[in-house]
Amino acid sequence: MNDARNDPEPPPPGGVLWSLVGDIRTLLTLPAALTMQVAHPAVGAGVDDHSVFRTDPWGRGERSLTSLQLWVYGGQEAVEEGRRLRRLHRTIQGTDTRGRKYHALTPANYAWVHATGYPVFRQGQRYLSRRPFTEAQERQLYAEWLQVGRILGISDRDMPQTIEEFWPYYRKVLDDELEETAVVRELIATDLPLPVPDRGPRWLRLLLRTAWPVILPGFVRFRRFVTIGLMPPDARRAIGLEWTDAQERRLRRLGKVVRVVVPALPERLRYMPIARRARRAARA
Repeated sequence: MNDARNDPEPPPPGGVLWSLVGDIRTLLTLPAALTMQVAHPAVGAGVDDHSVFRTDPWGRGERSLTSLQLWVYGGQEAVEEGRRLRRLHRTIQGTDTRGRKYHALTPANYAWVHATGYPVFRQGQRYLSRRPFTEAQERQLYAEWLQVGRILGISDRDMPQTIEEFWPYYRKVLDDELEETAVVRELIATDLPLPVPDRGPRWLRLLLRTAWPVILPGFVRFRRFVTIGLMPPDARRAIGLEWTDAQERRLRRLGKVVRVVVPALPERLRYMPIARRARRAARA
């Protein structure tokens, strides 16, 4: 039996992640983090060989989003979710595109998946929120993201413990590892088939089933646009993804709209269900 007294603590209510992760703007930033993760050859090979992202993309996305929400808002469920993920990844192993043996739980691989969150949250804040993080908020964000790493079972010795330690580690991974893997190309492709969404209310699924041939081309172009645009520029360059000045101007215009619209929404529309329930419980 696990001793709950020794369990890692999830990020605190009222913290930076508490207001950030459950906000619907996370839906725009998550693809950039996922793409950075699979740009690592070992992570990309693991997803290529073992994931159902091709056959069940909407289910895979929903499970990833739920997992992220639980890390922050789940309380004791956060710890259980971290354990579940480690059990799930125990059998994921093989050979990457560079001919190296990989295992999903190798600390360097597992830690990189976690590490991508911090720079992507930081990048998203610059475009999608009314003001960028202050230095104090950036440090609090990083400290809380370390708590998430512990929830995931990552040892402190495998995570840079300060922002000053993070950036040299991050740039080394960009320089030595990241590349445009096969999975990266699929995640940003605009010419591959994508099944009709099978999640959400029945009326919405029926509507999408009818309109999907019309909606799909615009959707995949938008997905590529926000995936590359909300990725930190140095990661974008390391992977070899093109980004033009015209695209940058479009992204800034999108950010202006999001910054006005989302904060004006009521909580039931602005925050995702797990976050809404947690916020309600915290207030009570």
